[in-house]
Amino acid sequence: MALVKAGLVVLDCAEPEKLAGFYKELLEAEETHESANRVEILGAGGTRLAFRRDMNATPPSWPRPENSLQVHLDFVVEDLDEAERRIVGLGGRPLETKDASGPHEERGYADPAGHSFTLRCVPPTAPKQG
Repeated sequence: MALVKAGLVVLDCAEPEKLAGFYKELLEAEETHESANRVEILGAGGTRLAFRRDMNATPPSWPRPENSLQVHLDFVVEDLDEAERRIVGLGGRPLETKDASGPHEERGYADPAGHSFTLRCVPPTAPKQG
């Protein structure tokens, strides 16, 4: 029997309710727990995240080296452009803007509190022919 039953990523931020709202919309998630200093969500695809209040939290500075990567999330999508429009509409922002033209396999973003995350494109698999 496993000692650890489940795990989740916890992001420190000044406003956990606000940041949870961003990820609830992005991941089509439901809130599973809320207290004065913590909100937990479960995404439609099974992603579990929590947001903990830390009034001294500072946004990561990635890709600059000072206060760089504290945590990094990867999400799989089928349409990078559609996902980007949704992220920007929810208050997130692109991080990597080099050579922004054309399709990319992955793109970097920051949530409203400054945490970085990556969207990876997984193209739908075409059925075998013949």
